[in-house]
Amino acid sequence: MRTAPLDIMIQEVAPRDGLQIEPKWVETGDKIRLINSLSTIGFGRIEVSSFVSPTAVPSLRDAAEVFAGIERRPGTIYTALVPNRRGAERALAARADELNFVMSASETHHRANMNMTHADSLASLAEIVKPAHEVGALVNATVATAFGCPFEGVQPFKKVLDIIKRYLDLGVDGITLADTTGMANPNQVSQLVAKTLIVLPADQLTLHFHNTRGLGLVNALSAYDTGARRFDAALGGLGGCPFAPGATGNVCTEDLVNLCHEIGLTTGLDLQRLIDLSFRLPGLVGHEVPGQVAKAGRPLDLHPIPERLRRSV
Repeated sequence: MRTAPLDIMIQEVAPRDGLQIEPKWVETGDKIRLINSLSTIGFGRIEVSSFVSPTAVPSLRDAAEVFAGIERRPGTIYTALVPNRRGAERALAARADELNFVMSASETHHRANMNMTHADSLASLAEIVKPAHEVGALVNATVATAFGCPFEGVQPFKKVLDIIKRYLDLGVDGITLADTTGMANPNQVSQLVAKTLIVLPADQLTLHFHNTRGLGLVNALSAYDTGARRFDAALGGLGGCPFAPGATGNVCTEDLVNLCHEIGLTTGLDLQRLIDLSFRLPGLVGHEVPGQVAKAGRPLDLHPIPERLRRSV
């Protein structure tokens, strides 16, 4: 049983953010088995699925069936992404422990992603929080494209902070800053995280990075050094956004765990078990996945000395 507090909390999003963009249909039973395996590894949060239009995201059209089939581990929060009140009602009916509401800082991206204005989405969020709290569910609100938008470019800090204030005024339990298309850099991350932590405790802030331009781990480390303690990641580095041109995978869970362990941060997660589970992903999605540690092995996994060198000793 875990007793000491963790240095960093890594939250698994592969079942939702990882699979949403996959063209190959992943069977409901396979999704359930993946989530159950992740649960046994000990994640504090797992994003299970998304209650959005099946036309918009057909790969997750079985969200209710997946929630009904998973084995819930005590101590793990099972999250569902919701875009509006209807999605929230479906997620609560499926007994999601937490609703993850998403609105982009960029109104252009938000219209492309959700077909809603900021005003529309904030009105929806206002309708979601109370019903969720009445049944004991948490509400997390995400600021997508918080660091940059493929249509509008870099988003001003003030714009992001204004959205955070609106979220807090509506009574959300946590906030995520998402680098939806991997446009963030470490300096920008440090500045926005520092400004956010003035108005929000570290245990209520999550950082969600994509590795589109190879800066995912660097940005995560920058956020940690600035005071952030909660991070989303996806097994194997799966994922992307179907409504953001060029968006590729999330920060890879096993790569992030390896980084943390190498610099002495406790995660509560078994790296070898993550690697073993990551090996199963190509068979699930039909292609190789971008994670690096699963390919190279842990740094402590040394290779035998070549025979010719052993003979010369």
